[in-house]
Amino acid sequence: MITKAGRPVDLPKGFEYRQDFLSPEEEQDLLTKVAGLDFQPFEFQGYIAKRRIVEYGYEYDFSSRRTSAAPAIPEFLNPIRVRAAEWAAVRSNEIVEAVITEYMPGSPIGWHRDVPQFEAIIGISLGSASRMRFKPYKSEGKIISVVLDPRSAYMLRGIARWNFQHSIPTVKRLRYSITFRTLRTKK
Repeated sequence: MITKAGRPVDLPKGFEYRQDFLSPEEEQDLLTKVAGLDFQPFEFQGYIAKRRIVEYGYEYDFSSRRTSAAPAIPEFLNPIRVRAAEWAAVRSNEIVEAVITEYMPGSPIGWHRDVPQFEAIIGISLGSASRMRFKPYKSEGKIISVVLDPRSAYMLRGIARWNFQHSIPTVKRLRYSITFRTLRTKK
């Protein structure tokens, strides 16, 4: 992959990126719909983050480390859920969770791996660009960054999903993300 600055980036195996995953019209329609959602502060072990979320399908409780049922994934997300499933080579009903995150200016998301109950992760960016950074989960290594443009999508599977953690530094302008996840199957 090449950055906007024209430099090649060696991203973790299992990370895929699609520019213009959505059309400008699809993005505008989604922005209108998500702006009216009932966002709640994101809480992690007693800490209230600057970002807010709405969870569908499943929700994860960080104190009990368990998933539980959340409201059904809304109909307006189905067209991009189907497109994300096709890209991930899974059935759309295998995408069991959708989290919509609102990042106000100054909101970051710290270093983390997504919770282990989920497998493939597909994220879609709305509104403004951000950087996504990667670093090895259990060892020292250089930090790798990629710009997530509005209307783009990324997918994390395999090594990128399990052997790396990722973060989003503070955003400069209002940004939303839609994150789809499949359940992890026990082997």
